[in-house]
Amino acid sequence: MIERTIFRLTLAFLAVLMVAGQDAGAQSLEIRSGDPVPRDVREMYDRGLRYLANRQDRDGGWQSQHRGAGLAGMALMCFMASGEDPNYGLYSANIRRAVRYIILAQDKSTGYFGISMYQHGFAMLALAEAYGMIDDRGLWTEADGKQPSIGQSLELSVRSAITAQKDNSFKAWRYSPSGNEADTSVTGSVLMGLLAARNAGIEVPDEAIDQAIAYFVGMTASSGQVAYSGGVGGFNESLARISIGTLVYAVARRKDLPQFKQTLGYLKDKNNAGTAGYGGVEYQSYYQEIGRAHV
Repeated sequence: MIERTIFRLTLAFLAVLMVAGQDAGAQSLEIRSGDPVPRDVREMYDRGLRYLANRQDRDGGWQSQHRGAGLAGMALMCFMASGEDPNYGLYSANIRRAVRYIILAQDKSTGYFGISMYQHGFAMLALAEAYGMIDDRGLWTEADGKQPSIGQSLELSVRSAITAQKDNSFKAWRYSPSGNEADTSVTGSVLMGLLAARNAGIEVPDEAIDQAIAYFVGMTASSGQVAYSGGVGGFNESLARISIGTLVYAVARRKDLPQFKQTLGYLKDKNNAGTAGYGGVEYQSYYQEIGRAHV
């Protein structure tokens, strides 16, 4: 299940990157669980990994207007889904550089990965996937000094997210860890990181998950539409936000909630006619593709 999830995430993420200048072709990103991967999709996937490898900086990050630990985390998950051994395979050097970059980007006193909670959520998600898969013995050299292990960095990032949530009146997250507002996009990113950390064996309080889900419930209309910020009402249609809602309900094992059934039903009814909303089709595809692995 985890490998299929990462594979779907990878395809969507590569589509996001390639839209900025790489031709990914006009092929569908629809991959059904258990079906063999079509050759043309596999070739697209391999081209995307080579593209990422060639664009990685020596410090382990990637040049982008959104450069940071979160972007490195998304790329890291692509490499881990390549099918190669993450410790000795073709992309092992890229993987280790990305892990080091993410950990070095973290504030060692607060656990925050910097730039925004959006980046924090994706970095936390990547470390959760890396934890247990990557042997971090020898990850650091003597010249690096004493640095945290993947597990230690992940635990610290979870603590940072929970601290920010406790100080937030909505019990959710906005771009700044000290912000007192919240939105479903950033909250979805952080919540996915927390759920992944919990699945990896890191202690995450049930209260933190319950409160974040309660925020999504309050932002979901009976129609299945999901608001961005400020509560239900007066929002434009966004299949991306609805996809985020469906995903977090499913991964948090809240499929019994009426809001899950409402968002899923809306997606089924409007998928071909709805609007992607902010971020465009690629942003929508990212959440829809990983969501299909859980719904």
